[in-house]
Amino acid sequence: MAIRFSFVVPPLAGHVNPTLGLGTELLRRGHAVAWISLDPSLPLPKGGELLLIAGEEHRDKISRKNVYGIESIKFLYDEVLIPLNRYMYDGVLEWIERWGAEVIINDHQLFAGAIAAYQLGVPYATSVTAPAAVKMMEDLPGVHEWEVQRMVGLQRELGLEGERCVACSDRMALLFTSREFFGEMELSSAYQFVGPVLGRPGGVSFDWERFERMRGRPRILVSIGTTFDHGQQLDFLQKVISAFGGEELSVVLVSDADLLPGWPENFLVQRRVPQLEILPHLDAVVCHGGHNTVCESLTNGLPLVVLPIAYDQSHVASRVVAADSGLRLNFKRSKPEELRGAVWEVLREGRYRDGALRIGRSFKEAGGVARAADLLESIK
Repeated sequence: MAIRFSFVVPPLAGHVNPTLGLGTELLRRGHAVAWISLDPSLPLPKGGELLLIAGEEHRDKISRKNVYGIESIKFLYDEVLIPLNRYMYDGVLEWIERWGAEVIINDHQLFAGAIAAYQLGVPYATSVTAPAAVKMMEDLPGVHEWEVQRMVGLQRELGLEGERCVACSDRMALLFTSREFFGEMELSSAYQFVGPVLGRPGGVSFDWERFERMRGRPRILVSIGTTFDHGQQLDFLQKVISAFGGEELSVVLVSDADLLPGWPENFLVQRRVPQLEILPHLDAVVCHGGHNTVCESLTNGLPLVVLPIAYDQSHVASRVVAADSGLRLNFKRSKPEELRGAVWEVLREGRYRDGALRIGRSFKEAGGVARAADLLESIK
């Protein structure tokens, strides 16, 4: 029987992309699927419906300030998530009723979706696109308790009395990772490890001809995101150039090519790349620990060098090291020679590739998009 599913997502690509793959599978199975979002350009699969909430000023706020460590968590809640959820709540509530959603899937950071579903009595599951949010209950209990207090405070403000936090469904929470990569922690049966659901918007142009000419030596991807300011981007790019310029490596660097007047001969620089398409042709990845990029790399058996900046990235980096699938460096303090040495180590030492392949297998065994869809169909 067809079910009307509605995803409630924040304007953050790393949180949206897994829902696109999952929504595509639900549509293929004959269900109706919609996304409640602030983003009018959401690249939905054919047949998916956009339930738009206007609010341009709330988009991309997370990339406007440089924050690190625990400070980044406070910034995330106080300046981004609480205002964002407060703003979206009325629109989410209205769309759930107007569209006739029968099952809600709220992103774990878009708890307005959970609050609205709870108040309307609509079954809901939670999409945990950053599993570190769950691990924090054990690793940083004080920080987790502070987060819960902030969410419960918003619940009361929106008319939901009591001390119980409803942000994460006690019926079903889909963790887009494997138990092996997540690590040991006692969890209720509501938490389901489904592995990464890989999906990114297509249609990204790429210089494949030049990329093919870069064969014959190890090829690496360097992608550090955009969550830091122009000056810090330039500092990091200079570090990358010092580390890898002229090395017997081919470097695909995700960056605006106009930021610097020239690049080393062994660099291919583009602002956007078709990441899922090029990963199978690479040998290693340097990144800031974004959950999606790390999972995509490990799915392809690629060892990593991770330089976490903020938010959940430190946790992700620690899991990479624990899985013996890569190395961790300090984003601000590491020197070019350390970065160069770390990349050559993960390329030359077979245990890192072995670790990446092992985690990649655990992702596949978790079931992916098919198992996630099966679970969602069972919630109604």
